Amino acid sequence: MHRHYLIYFTMNILIVEDEKLSAQRLQGMIKNLMPEAVIVKFTDSVDATLNFLEQGPDIDLGLFDIQLADGLSFEIFERTHISFPVIFTTAFNEYAIRAFKVNSIDYLLKPVDEKELQFALEQFQSAQNPKPAILPDPNIARALKMLTREHKSRFLVKIGEHLRVIPAEEIALFYSMEKAIYLKTREDRNYPIDFTLDELGELLDPEVYFRVSRKHIVSLATISDIIAYSGSRLKIKLNVPTDEDILVSRDRVARFKEWLGR
Repeated sequence: MHRHYLIYFTMNILIVEDEKLSAQRLQGMIKNLMPEAVIVKFTDSVDATLNFLEQGPDIDLGLFDIQLADGLSFEIFERTHISFPVIFTTAFNEYAIRAFKVNSIDYLLKPVDEKELQFALEQFQSAQNPKPAILPDPNIARALKMLTREHKSRFLVKIGEHLRVIPAEEIALFYSMEKAIYLKTREDRNYPIDFTLDELGELLDPEVYFRVSRKHIVSLATISDIIAYSGSRLKIKLNVPTDEDILVSRDRVARFKEWLGR
């Protein structure tokens, strides 16, 4: 049976992928679809890709994984000029990649399906003057950096002469009291910790925790009720007891509502 190939001329392709098996799989699919294509280089990190591009290679098309071992491949665009079109691959879910489509660059969900790769390559081939890749909207890039940031998953607390590890998912609340910072577990146990609330704001998963005031960071999973309060504020009830009312500061109400509705 005669196989229909996408192209009959040589194309130089750069693959940026930090998972060896994924890179080999991409190479195999490209060879099936474009037998004349040449994979000129595999790179597995932001730095390795930048070092290679500094040599001025002749590249017709790039296939870039978004999340690399040393950062996001978007950083490559921030640090050098990319003169060729790029198809991105990503392990993020389909909902997350919908926003990428507005940037007129192809994004393929991993594991990459050969038919979807073929369609992307056909789109590239049919373009009379394929445009160089552009960095996605800054809001998308920032969102992805937040998605890929490593959040603190546990806290070490001291109980007398003993140490105990508290998983983050067991924590209902972080709060300040008398110039000290404490965490409260879902079992209503309180432990002092050596972090400021500002530091915790950088360390905690923003999808799970929200700083509602100068004194409190709450966990979404432990909010049992939200009540309108005087001065356009909100009062939060948790499913653990608290010694004082937890109020959402007036200047944080809009962002808090947005956080709840994500």
